[in-house]
Amino acid sequence: MRYGTYLVPAAIVLTLGSLACKPPKTAEQIKAETQAAFNEGAQAFKDGKARGTNPYLTDKDNPHKMQGWYDGWDKAKADKDAADAKAAADAKAAEAKAAADKLAAQKAAAEEAARKAAEAEKAAAFRKAAEAALKTIHFDYDKSEIKEADRAVLQGIADFMKAFPAAKLEIEGHCDERGTNEYNLALGNKRAAAALAYLKTLGVDEARFTTISYGKEKPLCTEAKEACWSQNRRGEFKLK
Repeated sequence: MRYGTYLVPAAIVLTLGSLACKPPKTAEQIKAETQAAFNEGAQAFKDGKARGTNPYLTDKDNPHKMQGWYDGWDKAKADKDAADAKAAADAKAAEAKAAADKLAAQKAAAEEAARKAAEAEKAAAFRKAAEAALKTIHFDYDKSEIKEADRAVLQGIADFMKAFPAAKLEIEGHCDERGTNEYNLALGNKRAAAALAYLKTLGVDEARFTTISYGKEKPLCTEAKEACWSQNRRGEFKLK
């Protein structure tokens, strides 16, 4: 009986044996634990925790948990770095686009200003030329023939029309107050037609003209004397 003190009850032996022979984890269990650790690591990064705070560093029996946690932390960091880099690149691209758009807008504004200035200059030159060329011609009493003195005026009008091919004119025929309305309307038409016919001989397309007679409806002077009547017997040229 000298060995009795070393005897261990059978129940204790069985219990210790069951603890020592704990069954290994299945692949599914390891996978689930690794995934859980991965999620913890990712959340730890989002919470601002350092990589060295891995809670599984001392868990020698479960190295997969430690690695899973690191992988989660690293993945979360990589995702944030990528997102930050993309945001920075997008901001830089947006800044570059804004600068390019501003430059394009400035260029377009400058071009538009230059175009308007050129148009204004062209319009001013047109108005100046029209003012210089479109002089009034005059007719003798009861006549529609072009006077010698007015041929130079019509030549100037023809030159103006050739210099500005888009210009169109209306030729107005006017009369003095003597005679009936009907007679003076007809005479006004003859005077406008005579001016048009002469301009045609100077090489201007008649399609660029229209004619109208105002008879004695629009006198420049209303005194009943020759000095006044001679002003009213006229042909005027108006831009259309």
